Amino acid sequence: MTTAQKILSEKGGGIIGVPPETTVSETLRRMAEHKVGAIVVLDGETPIGIWTSRDLMRNILLPDFDPQRDPIAKYMQTHLKTALHTATAYEMMDKFLGLRVNHLLIEENGHFIGLLSSGDVMKAAIQEKTEELKSLQSMVSWEYYEEWRWKPPK
Repeated sequence: MTTAQKILSEKGGGIIGVPPETTVSETLRRMAEHKVGAIVVLDGETPIGIWTSRDLMRNILLPDFDPQRDPIAKYMQTHLKTALHTATAYEMMDKFLGLRVNHLLIEENGHFIGLLSSGDVMKAAIQEKTEELKSLQSMVSWEYYEEWRWKPPK
């Protein structure tokens, strides 16, 4: 079963973050540089918020939105959603759907070790099911049926 820790190890762990006083435009540069759709706002090493490309779509419509001047702390979401490092891909997909979020901070022993998107988790779940299907197909292939012969009892 694919776990959050396994997905992080394959993806590359770590948290891409910025301090709360970072401007929105600098935050966007950082996100583009790392090719991510979300960034964690960190107070030292402690996550205090998250800001995503969806947040940008909402924020840009605000009349006083100034990405060159405004700090990211003004717009970040502070209700962080988490999952344990032992959570399976299916448990995380359930959280994504139930909480209507696209990113989960992954926690191990009280520390955050990474951030997973719904896309990361769906990709892992699909890969797991693909391998399972290949395994089943190899067990019950056409050769199995072609070679099968009923042998009458003697």
